[in-house]
Amino acid sequence: MSLSFRLGGPADAGNVRGIVMAAYAKWVPVIGREPMPMRADYDLALRKHRFDLAIEDGAIVGLIETILHDDHLFIENVAVRPEAQGRGIGRALLARAEEIARLADRGELRLLTNAAFADNVAIYHKHGYGIERQEPFMGGTTLYFSKRLRLP
Repeated sequence: MSLSFRLGGPADAGNVRGIVMAAYAKWVPVIGREPMPMRADYDLALRKHRFDLAIEDGAIVGLIETILHDDHLFIENVAVRPEAQGRGIGRALLARAEEIARLADRGELRLLTNAAFADNVAIYHKHGYGIERQEPFMGGTTLYFSKRLRLP
């Protein structure tokens, strides 16, 4: 796999929306509704948040959306095209977020996900994220994860 990254911009809204819709579609029958990332305004998000796009053979195959806070980097969204899943792209995107956090001198990453998204929960655990708390949300449960980083 030859993966590169580039920053996303407003012109990428259609591609970003398409990747998110495809990546999250499998969760609709699990929770009985569209997950929140499927409802997001990506025209606005691409102007307000950082998007790192994973590129393979000239095509966008995944993305990570992050928001820098005073004391941490928040991962708003991670999505990989279904046909590209299982090849380490998600792992590379999470590593990219760690790099962004370190460069910004942030020693913590945070994210949240639906507890019913078992595959995602397992990936976050596997990559060192721990559950900080859980809360009821729209008939399900939201899990709040964090990961501490060593800063130089």
